[in-house]
Amino acid sequence: NKDEIQQSKSPAEFFAENQSIAGFDNAGKSLYTTLRELIENSLDACESVNVLPDISVTIEEMTQVQFNKMRGVPTGGASPAKKKKKNGDEGVEDIQLVDDDEEEDVKLPGNVNPKGKKGAGLKGTTKKIRAGGEAYFIVTVRDNGCGMAHDAIPDLLGRVLSGSKYGVRQTRGKFGLGAKMALIWSKKSTGVPIRIKTSHVKGVRSGGGGGSLVTEEGERKIGPKVSSCVLDIDIYKNCPRIIEHEQQSNTEKWIGTEMQVLVAGNWTTYKSRVVQYLQQLAIITPYARLGMDYSNRSDEKKGMTLRFERRSEQMPAQAREVKHHPTSVNNLLVQQLLERTSNKSLIKFLTGDLSGITPTAAKKLIQKLGSSFDGDMSPDELDDKQTTRLVQLLRSSDSLFKSPDGGCLSPLGEYNLNLGIQKVVEPEIIATARDKPGAYDGHPFIVEAAVSLGGKDAKEGITVVRFANRIPLLFEGGADVATRVANSKIKWSTYKIDHKKDRIGVFVSIVSTKVPFKGTGKEYIGDDITEIQLSVKRALQSCCQQLRAHLAKRNALRDVKERKSRLLKYIPDVSRSLFGILEGMRKRKLEEEEGVGRRASPRKRVAGQSPAKRLKMSEREKTTIMNNISQGKLTVDTIKERLIEAVEVTANAAIGDNEDEDGGKSKSKNDDSQRQPLYIVPIYDDPKQIQHVIQHPLFDFFPMNV
Repeated sequence: NKDEIQQSKSPAEFFAENQSIAGFDNAGKSLYTTLRELIENSLDACESVNVLPDISVTIEEMTQVQFNKMRGVPTGGASPAKKKKKNGDEGVEDIQLVDDDEEEDVKLPGNVNPKGKKGAGLKGTTKKIRAGGEAYFIVTVRDNGCGMAHDAIPDLLGRVLSGSKYGVRQTRGKFGLGAKMALIWSKKSTGVPIRIKTSHVKGVRSGGGGGSLVTEEGERKIGPKVSSCVLDIDIYKNCPRIIEHEQQSNTEKWIGTEMQVLVAGNWTTYKSRVVQYLQQLAIITPYARLGMDYSNRSDEKKGMTLRFERRSEQMPAQAREVKHHPTSVNNLLVQQLLERTSNKSLIKFLTGDLSGITPTAAKKLIQKLGSSFDGDMSPDELDDKQTTRLVQLLRSSDSLFKSPDGGCLSPLGEYNLNLGIQKVVEPEIIATARDKPGAYDGHPFIVEAAVSLGGKDAKEGITVVRFANRIPLLFEGGADVATRVANSKIKWSTYKIDHKKDRIGVFVSIVSTKVPFKGTGKEYIGDDITEIQLSVKRALQSCCQQLRAHLAKRNALRDVKERKSRLLKYIPDVSRSLFGILEGMRKRKLEEEEGVGRRASPRKRVAGQSPAKRLKMSEREKTTIMNNISQGKLTVDTIKERLIEAVEVTANAAIGDNEDEDGGKSKSKNDDSQRQPLYIVPIYDDPKQIQHVIQHPLFDFFPMNV
């Protein structure tokens, strides 16, 4: 078509027009994603310099009128609504729309309902009419991380697809979007630039790590200056536009970053998602202190506060950058490596620019490549056809190479995962497991999992919580590999777990240099990667096996308690029946002593003996029982008490046996037969005379008289 014009767009312009790719689908999702990106940037900044994160989030909501007033946007006021007059609607008054942050009570006629329809309303009905309008939010995120160098701020936040995370290592982000998309959304929805306040220590690099914020004496380093920057972005040129950029003295003695954006959003629809995200983030980062304060300028009662205190001081080790594994390369990547290599021979290129290739494996590989390849040839000599052949052989010769290096991964660890779940979920019991490192297409990965039972706000059935590279995944969970494995690949009944009635929490964390997300939103991991699916299954099965022994004991205790309850239920009836039998025996004995004859009962005539005679008791025991009944010592109540006591003793013995199997104490505290004296320094002739003896169920400690 002659009218068509060829155009090219900058990365910033492309993502501004296709913002859903980065998770900015609508106003509510955009607010959520803005919070998420800023918080995760703060976590990266703290972890890169081994500082325990302390992150605070402030969200302030305002109406359109309040936003316009704050920005000085000229408005013409609200326009009146047109008068609605239909058949039979005469006399309906005009309804004036008020400003967005004001409400007005409007009286409707008795024969008109709030929708303006005749015949359905009540007389004197009052309807609050509110004008429409967007909500705006001032989002501020403050951390105690490494901060940003003064001169680097514009490029770090104002240039899309520029970043420090493009190497082969585990990172939360990859594409250099994050905070830049928050700036683009702010520019699109409000036109307000982003504000940055940061303090940085020279020699400490942000993003990729390097240096420490703690001195050898254990004191925290403080930057001498605080940088303040107001930044916009030119989306057509993909470059920052600096509005304000200055430095002041660091009088607060603070180091870190504070970022503030003003964006449009919808808190009502995504409030639950924000809270859920922070809860799950507290699980996967128990070493961080998180806080969120939300306020509404129109209604103070809607304000809310969330706090998640630090539960652990053990941070995961930093992921280090490694070289590409041979089975993960492609033609484009190998061409780039060949162009950038400093090695002068092909064999040195294979062993130096790729990981997992030993000199012996490199020689075998060159032999397989054929006569057109030589170990001493320069990498520059390879043409496109030779490069393609090299890539094909690299990807198909997995047996020649070592497994991918796991040093580029930084899993949370079972200890921290356990603490995080206990802090937020507070389950009755929990088991954690980490599967052995694996790889798919040359990309290493590690799966950690936990299974919990019970907990506050836990629902019946299976609840799956998913993490990828220590980021909570909240959307599209039904298609995720963790959800599908938990629901269809695990036989819960084998592990004494009822997947329909028990409140089961399944937590799966996957870390990798390349997480195989599905879809553009990066919200779930597909189950088509067999290696990952099997690893998730093994990790969950390991957790369930740990729980099975405890659950077997729990079920045994439950059965004991149920049996005890049933026995106690029938004790009153049994007591009355037993007393009736004994009372009958007493009366018959009295009649026999008095010489009163009685015709034998049918049962006695058939069996030959009465129940009393079949009862194996000596004459002395019978006489004692008869006398106790006659004297009122043996009654229905005494039989009831003895039966209850017997049931209690039997049940407690069974419970004690189960506790002893699990490592509990089944012996009485007063049992001194197992107690052995322990003397650290035997200097006393008679230790029993020593005062202040420290007693313990397992030993007695006699302190020295210094």
